[in-house]
Amino acid sequence: MSDGRDDETVPDVDELLDRAGFDPEASVLTRRQAEVLALREQGVRQSTIADFLGTSRANVSSIESSARRNVEKARETVTFVDALTAPVRIEVAAGSDLYDVPKRVYDACDDAGVKVNHTAPDLMKIVSDAAGDAVEGREVKETLFVGVTSDGRVRVRKHAETV
Repeated sequence: MSDGRDDETVPDVDELLDRAGFDPEASVLTRRQAEVLALREQGVRQSTIADFLGTSRANVSSIESSARRNVEKARETVTFVDALTAPVRIEVAAGSDLYDVPKRVYDACDDAGVKVNHTAPDLMKIVSDAAGDAVEGREVKETLFVGVTSDGRVRVRKHAETV
């Protein structure tokens, strides 16, 4: 379909959702949110989506923003549950040296029989990237919790909030 202004073609939304496995009964997204996200991920402009859906660009922007917030909340929930149920959980106190974290994680993983497939430098980068401004250089500025799931995924959280 064309929006009539610039010959931008709108992909088949049903096909996009089917291909991605969208299940409205199991999703935190409404069908309309899923449609907008699917089209935006295909590079379709908000104005074109608005024309296609028969609504305003502002409404499409609002739908997209709500959808992205819902996705972020769903990710936070999964990260929280992963951290809560991870067999390996260590606390890294403020003032700690980031270079000490890999050994602590490896030791805890060994004790729990969990394999973590990251080198020490990779593990430090994962922790530092996930911690954001809670790590400066080698110094941990805020208390962090590092968890490793039974399948080896590393989860990092700041005290009382997600990172």
